[in-house]
Amino acid sequence: MRAIILTGDGTYRATELDEPTAGPGEVAIRVAHAGIQWGDTMVRDGHFAVPRPFVPGFEASGHIVAVGEGVGEGRLGEAVVALTTAGAWAEVVVAPAVLALPTGEIPLRTAAGFGWGTPTAYDLVNTATRVRPGESVLIHAGGGGVGTLAVQFARLAGAGRIVGVVGSAAKAEYAGRFGYDEVLLRDEFPAKLDGERFDVILDPVGGLTRQHSLRRLAPHGRLAVYGNISGYEPILADTNDLLMEGKSLVTYNSNLLSRTHPERLADTAARALELLTQERIRIDITAEYSPAELGLAVQRLFEGATNGKSVLRVAGHLGEW
Repeated sequence: MRAIILTGDGTYRATELDEPTAGPGEVAIRVAHAGIQWGDTMVRDGHFAVPRPFVPGFEASGHIVAVGEGVGEGRLGEAVVALTTAGAWAEVVVAPAVLALPTGEIPLRTAAGFGWGTPTAYDLVNTATRVRPGESVLIHAGGGGVGTLAVQFARLAGAGRIVGVVGSAAKAEYAGRFGYDEVLLRDEFPAKLDGERFDVILDPVGGLTRQHSLRRLAPHGRLAVYGNISGYEPILADTNDLLMEGKSLVTYNSNLLSRTHPERLADTAARALELLTQERIRIDITAEYSPAELGLAVQRLFEGATNGKSVLRVAGHLGEW
């Protein structure tokens, strides 16, 4: 089969590889589209230790073409979105059957955009922070794939005031289409808030942003940490200070959840898929790339030059490169 590999020098190249075989509890999927996400920048830049050459890609849509031991043959031919540990940038990828979810009538291009970001946004709002009706929410990286979904899930949960924080005026204009009450630029945070505090804050940024966010929590507020876009410098929090106002600092790691409790992640993904099917949320795919453009796609994501979600065309296109 054709696949894209990440080489030792950090570039992408198309090559021929043996087609993977579904093992026990797994399915093999012929890939139609694959998602492009922040984890791809982390792998490229060496933050995830993977042997190279490596077949990247952590989210795929397509049809099941083979099943492993313990998986019913009735799933053959099923259209699915799959959350994978690697290998989605290929003609065929293997994934745990529990994390290959039926897409129903959802187009496969949209399903690829669903990826890890949609269940992450759902869990941040409904599991990690448990947003309650009327609560105020602040969302960092508000114009990204997770941020634009988190604001929708927060609104469905009954949140009151929702504020987004983004990196540029263009991103502010884009994020404003998803239901924020206000969108701030990163360099306006926190000064423009004029002392306002929030019941829930979602932070994939880290660094100084995380320090300011801790101070902006209301009594009984929850700060959910799910990434370190700005770097990996540790941020210290005084638990005694948190205790005095009943504040909580929680973390969310969907990759870890997929390995420790995949059934929980699958349940979250199924709930989010149902809301997508009902058109109560929308996934905005703003860029679709050919295999030859992957280097550009990952770099643009790293630089913050993309909005919403980016996907890769796979079916019928890998042979062109």
